[in-house]
Amino acid sequence: MALFRAVVLAEKGREPMLGEFAEADLMDGDVTVRVTHSTVNYKDGLALTGKAPVVRRFPMIPGIDFAGMVESSSHPEYRAGDAVVLNGWGTGETHLGAYAEKSRVRGDWLVKLPDGLTAADAMAIGTAGYTAMLCLMALERHGLGPERGPALVTGAAGGVGSVAVALLARKGWHVVASTGRPEEAAYLKGLGAAEILPRSELAEPGRPLGKERWAAAIDTVGSTTLANALAMCRYGGAVAACGLAGGMDLPASVAPFILRNVALLGVDSVMAPRPLRQEAWARLARELDRDKLAAMTATIPLDRVIQAGHDILAGKVRGRIVVEIG
Repeated sequence: MALFRAVVLAEKGREPMLGEFAEADLMDGDVTVRVTHSTVNYKDGLALTGKAPVVRRFPMIPGIDFAGMVESSSHPEYRAGDAVVLNGWGTGETHLGAYAEKSRVRGDWLVKLPDGLTAADAMAIGTAGYTAMLCLMALERHGLGPERGPALVTGAAGGVGSVAVALLARKGWHVVASTGRPEEAAYLKGLGAAEILPRSELAEPGRPLGKERWAAAIDTVGSTTLANALAMCRYGGAVAACGLAGGMDLPASVAPFILRNVALLGVDSVMAPRPLRQEAWARLARELDRDKLAAMTATIPLDRVIQAGHDILAGKVRGRIVVEIG
């Protein structure tokens, strides 16, 4: 029986363990991938620690992202040897996920790795970076560009925030980076931030309308932070919201939407349609500065994933983590 290494959550409430998993127990799919790299996102931290009900079947191999090589395929678009990347689609939640040397998935969930990106690059980007690009694309579809004024990024030292700062700066935006970690100011300025805003200025309840400070925002936090980002958005601006690390509530009023024509743009990365994914990954390959990507990335082996899950929830992770699997 063919076995491979995997991190496995055997049942609800138990600690994950690194051990062996049988290839015969992989779930249905028309493409089998030899996984070489993964990453650790905030959602992965929730799954690994059990802090939120991310995992909805057991046993489960967590991990919502992977990159690797197709080993076998009955899907018409993929053949053995193709380099591929996967984000979301319930992997690590309802479908066996990425912290393993093999995965079997539906080919429709995959995107071919764009030219110019390695598997390690793709996982340095991961769902966090891919989500940041989806947010930028949403702001651009709304007609916003750097000529309209500054752009705010909340949770800027995290994974989505770090890539968002780098992408916006490269496009010419004046980036205001909000963080609760003042020691990361030099890091954020190195990614392209023009201003550092203490998290405390957005974390406390504010007025329904505040001073107009930015034309656009990418929010990874939610709750009061998102409410304040909306309240201080300029007339005709928009906030792309993609995270809820600060909470799922939105203690805001309708004032920004009605009196300033501000838009709230929801951004989902898990079930985003394939054409949108392909566009996002193609743009990431072209537009994300590789030196800045390297500056925000640390690499760990598979046996350190469980601890990394605890670290990311504790706010000890800056930027991105690449997991070398095989």
